[in-house]
Amino acid sequence: MNRFEKEILNYLLDKYESSRSFIGDNQKNQSFSVKPEKLFPSYADSADYETYKNVSDAVSEMEKCKFVKAKRLKNGVITAVILCTENIPEIYSVLKRIPKKDINTELAELLNSFIGYNELLDRYCCDQLARLENNKKVQQFDGDIDAYKQLLTVLSAIMNIEKETYQRDFSAAVLHDSKAFEKIRNKVISILFSYGDFPEKETVLEELNIIRNPGHVYFKGSAEIEIGGQVLDIGGLSGDIGLSSSMLSDVDEITLNTDKVITIENLTTFNHFNDKSYFAVYLGGYHNQDRRSFIQKLYEMNPNAAYYHFGDIDAGGFYILLHLRRKTGVPFQPYKMDISTLKDNLLYTKKLTDNDRTRLGNLLDSEFKDTISFMLDNNCKLEQETLDEK
Repeated sequence: MNRFEKEILNYLLDKYESSRSFIGDNQKNQSFSVKPEKLFPSYADSADYETYKNVSDAVSEMEKCKFVKAKRLKNGVITAVILCTENIPEIYSVLKRIPKKDINTELAELLNSFIGYNELLDRYCCDQLARLENNKKVQQFDGDIDAYKQLLTVLSAIMNIEKETYQRDFSAAVLHDSKAFEKIRNKVISILFSYGDFPEKETVLEELNIIRNPGHVYFKGSAEIEIGGQVLDIGGLSGDIGLSSSMLSDVDEITLNTDKVITIENLTTFNHFNDKSYFAVYLGGYHNQDRRSFIQKLYEMNPNAAYYHFGDIDAGGFYILLHLRRKTGVPFQPYKMDISTLKDNLLYTKKLTDNDRTRLGNLLDSEFKDTISFMLDNNCKLEQETLDEK
């Protein structure tokens, strides 16, 4: 079987497998056809005799096998190639193609076997089973069953990582191959962000304690921190200090000499921030369990301080603030994330994308509704770094 025959038959089978007839949900008999020039544009070019002959010969051979029927003009030009549905099983066999029904059955069994590990994976699996019932493509499945099983295996384990773990170590432990996770990394992130509770797609893995490099928490301001019996007075330092995530659990005491704490979303802004009345914390762009524990410990030891979060005035900034509150239980208030700041910096704002508008629209019932309405009406958002540069 040559490439012309394979291409025509595969195209016709794709049409059949996407139809209502395939799932037995059609009241009328359907036919599945294709014009040769759709697959081979030069077939309609009278100057390209070779393509014309190759396609014509291929269709004639398939007619002999009763795989297709053809409609022709009087001069022999083929106007349509029609699938012989009664011979589909034999066509699968000749093409060495696995029938979609068999693939769907295997997928359904696999998805059902992964229900019960965690709520996020349950939601994903149930959605995909519903898609299968409606003859829709399973999200993030590209035809490789083994790779898809690896994807589900990762999703079944990733919610249980309690300490920062290097990506390669996680991959070795779960998939028995230190490099296997990298191949499905983007698919894992897409599913986690779509079905989980994460403010930003870019930091999903880090929030779940899967990291590529060691993480740190940076802070500065007037405070004394006791670590392993040693006291660090950081109030006299000219800059910030950083602790690796592995050291955060060794923090015994945090004594603030100020009554205000602020977490800052972006590193550039953290570096520029010099208000001595605040104890400032940069969480490394995300807050996983180790970082949240540090924030909670800070709050427990200094419950009377006021807590603020300084982020971008965009959908991501608001989601990060809400997520930070929800995950730590600390009553963070927004800092310079309001209409007044936007109005003062309209010349430096950026226009909203379609995705921005969608995400902001989902927050219109929140406490930020007035600011968000202003953003939507004025087509604007503002990054923290802009304020640093003024």
